[in-house]
Amino acid sequence: MDLDLRKLRYFVAVAEHGRFGRAAEALFIAQPVLSRQIRAFEQELGCALFTRTTRSVELTDAGRQLYEEARRITATVDTAVERVREAARGEQRLVVAFSPGLHVSEAIRAFTARHPHVTVDVLPLRWWEQDAPLRDGRAHVGHLRRPFDDTGLRTVPIGRETKVACLPVTHPLAGRRSLTTADLDGEPVLDTRARRTYTLDEKFELIAAGQGVALVPVSITGSYSRPDLVYLPVTDFPPVETCLAVPEDGDRPGPVREFLELAVPALRSAAQSRTARS
Repeated sequence: MDLDLRKLRYFVAVAEHGRFGRAAEALFIAQPVLSRQIRAFEQELGCALFTRTTRSVELTDAGRQLYEEARRITATVDTAVERVREAARGEQRLVVAFSPGLHVSEAIRAFTARHPHVTVDVLPLRWWEQDAPLRDGRAHVGHLRRPFDDTGLRTVPIGRETKVACLPVTHPLAGRRSLTTADLDGEPVLDTRARRTYTLDEKFELIAAGQGVALVPVSITGSYSRPDLVYLPVTDFPPVETCLAVPEDGDRPGPVREFLELAVPALRSAAQSRTARS
């Protein structure tokens, strides 16, 4: 059976928005049309992709498997089409992805000062997504935070970053000055294995509602300061490494290699400055 790329895009939209209404708005189509397309897609595949309730939809096991595959397929197709159009226009473009809380502005300034003819775009990564854009072609370079699968990637260390515990202000531990990992034993930790959330806003909203706690990089806390959350140091949690990553076959003469040569010293210097201030 040949997969219908349009239906695949519709499926991804519903999976990511969690509701048919929101997905339909994002796709600029009517909700009944979207519902019919998804049901037709399920009939073609011979399995249910969503468990439907009156308020939301959730992926079935088959749906979760298809979603992982579909994101790569649609992203690869979109990237290929865009690169063909850029080549036809004689343009050079570099896409730099970055994990939440990390910064790439210093590196981009250093690169564009030397290579003003190259258009640089940025791709903010969702908190649970790291290396995927480097593999499906959406990004040429990533400023990432471990852990992630670095198979097939070349990585260059940049710095190290501590993590803090994010708790609801009503939590019994919220009044402490610091915590240890033992203090968090038995706490429901929100991560991709426990509960998938697609944005940090969703994640922090669930924490504030008392649905769990999370260990988050300290660099994120400044952008998500709110009165119903507290961030506490976890004294025995090891720091995590930050690095630049590119596909192994992407380190050839051209914009990517030139970006790495300029970005590594710029980002290392910036990371050291932030560490000294903290």
